[in-house]
Amino acid sequence: MFSPLTKRIIPCLDIKEGRVVKGVNFLGLQDAGDPVEVAKGYNDEGADEIVFLDITATSDNRNITLEIVKAVAKEIFIPLSVGGGIRNLEDMYNLLNVGCDKVSLNSSALANPDLITQGAKRFGSQCIIVAIDVKRNASNPAKLEVYTHGGRKNTEIGLLQWVKEVYNRGAGEILLTSMDCDGTKSGYDLEVLREVSSLVDIPLIASGGAGSKEHILEAFRNGADATLAASIFHYQEISIIELKEFLRDEGIPVRFPSIVSL
Repeated sequence: MFSPLTKRIIPCLDIKEGRVVKGVNFLGLQDAGDPVEVAKGYNDEGADEIVFLDITATSDNRNITLEIVKAVAKEIFIPLSVGGGIRNLEDMYNLLNVGCDKVSLNSSALANPDLITQGAKRFGSQCIIVAIDVKRNASNPAKLEVYTHGGRKNTEIGLLQWVKEVYNRGAGEILLTSMDCDGTKSGYDLEVLREVSSLVDIPLIASGGAGSKEHILEAFRNGADATLAASIFHYQEISIIELKEFLRDEGIPVRFPSIVSL
């Protein structure tokens, strides 16, 4: 079990055509491995959770691949969150039934916000993550707009407006991805993190831009309860244990797996 104050480190598996992929600013996707092998490796390294996102399920108008989710769930012993192509309560049930612990809603929640409410009532708020992909308006950078369909479609809905609705509808967590920072390794959008964390009192997962241990530390000091990262873990630039030791030394409370001797 986690202390409410414990900060979480969450590797993200973006899945396309059954493989883990990673790009920059949601573009230029490159192969990063088999999802089952990658997930098992992170489980063994001491990750706190894993987020599995089928990034083309919505744009391809198909459901997420349950067999891959089931195979991943069998190999890990930490919470698994899954998103992509979830359109109704039955899709949520099917994912929870094959071993995932939380479902992540994005495009479907914007198309039908009541899905958040229904999911929270049926399965509990703790099972419902709302993923929000945000990008600064090119002509007015202070304007933060929400995107759907794997970052392909601008809804023109303001970020803070959507955050408030998500919270009021019973979401248990928010996964906030800065599209401007995604894959750049230049650091999280700290201004956006501070704004969102000041609005809600549910856990906030920061995503998009992690390139160093210091970036993750900054995210925690600016309102994040968990940090999501892909590139730095997929390409073994930073180990999870090394990162947690650094965070602990900086006064950030983290959980270490019991097999690790410190």
